[in-house]
Amino acid sequence: MKYPTHPDAPAVKTEQLSRTYESLVALNSLDLVVNRGDLFGFIGSNGAGKTTTLRILSTFLTPSSGRAEVLGYDVVRKPDAVRHIIGYMPDFFGVYRDMVVWEYLDFFGACYQIKSRERDQTIRDVLELVGLSEKKDQLIGALSRGMQQRLGLARVLIHDPELLLLDEPASGLDPRARVEMMAILQELQKMGKTIIISSHILSELQALCNRVAIIEKGTLKYAGPIEGVGQDLSQQRHFRVLCSGSPEEFLPRFMELPEVSDPVIEKGRIRFTLEDGSVDPSGILSRLVSQGVPVRDFHQEEISLEKVFMNYTSGETQ
Repeated sequence: MKYPTHPDAPAVKTEQLSRTYESLVALNSLDLVVNRGDLFGFIGSNGAGKTTTLRILSTFLTPSSGRAEVLGYDVVRKPDAVRHIIGYMPDFFGVYRDMVVWEYLDFFGACYQIKSRERDQTIRDVLELVGLSEKKDQLIGALSRGMQQRLGLARVLIHDPELLLLDEPASGLDPRARVEMMAILQELQKMGKTIIISSHILSELQALCNRVAIIEKGTLKYAGPIEGVGQDLSQQRHFRVLCSGSPEEFLPRFMELPEVSDPVIEKGRIRFTLEDGSVDPSGILSRLVSQGVPVRDFHQEEISLEKVFMNYTSGETQ
């Protein structure tokens, strides 16, 4: 059965969403919005509340208080509608090791009441998408860990959901398998899917996602665009400058600029800090050039997602 989605509703919206287990607060008044088309990274330590949130959004868990909507449907009041428009992939999922790949997907296609004459083509499409077409007649138990993860992704795609909830989809994969999984997710986003992915591999999320949320002990610490994720940390900005010639010759010019702090030479470049967030770095560059400094490259250091995570969180777990 096809459930129409509300065109003006975001992919996910939570308001004061909470979940408690006796004295343990697993999720504390979460207010979160995920836009349609986002590839959204959900970041937190073990026990931070990521899986609890995804399980509530997938209707496997009811909230203690607050509310959550998926594409306009309340997860408590309209759970059947939510289940038909999402694909949920837990961090550990069971597979039927004695079934072949095709049979496994056919079984789940039947569970979603996809007509038999449509299932064959649907299975071909999802196997091609996840790169398992050549394994369609192979026993699942003979597949590698990476191929089983891809099969799990194919399973959640079988009914063409609009929203994918992926809990550690790259868990336990070798580097090549992780890269291949991330490429599949990028392709799915291009196809118009909204994807929420929780992961501990922050460098990959930084390259993959357009928006992220950081959660610790059930409390949201940050939510916003990946490009500006480090801007809220402090006003400090760090720059690296490559000059023609010896950097030792030009280091005194940097020391003479009152806005510049801690100029040092690192790996053949001059590194310095701007403490004041209102200072325009292009003005610094213009003055250096006017003073005869032969600048070949001038760029601001990007704040890594790992550094942002370490600054936003204290490392406490529940």
